[in-house]
Amino acid sequence: MKRDIFQAIADPTRRAILVLVSANALTPNAIADQFNTTRQAVSKHIKILNECELLDEKKVGREIYYQLKIEKMKEVDQWLEQFKKIWESRFSQLDQVLINLKSKKNEI
Repeated sequence: MKRDIFQAIADPTRRAILVLVSANALTPNAIADQFNTTRQAVSKHIKILNECELLDEKKVGREIYYQLKIEKMKEVDQWLEQFKKIWESRFSQLDQVLINLKSKKNEI
């Protein structure tokens, strides 16, 4: 079953795992060591991230290393872009209001 990428990043633990593996490839045990939860719970999170194609999996001997698949995160970035434009516009309008208020205050 292929999961939705937004379902994967909705969970704070999975987001934390993504941050961890964005810098370095880590084994499941190394990832689990960073959390105050069971290895099975972390394994389930890794499975979901893997199903969403957010992780690259590399086998080295008997170990599996996971690393962030950065190109998959572009989907999230593209979706967020529409909201960035809205907020940038609103901040520009707010800046203009503040400039107008400041100039009126200086006139008094």
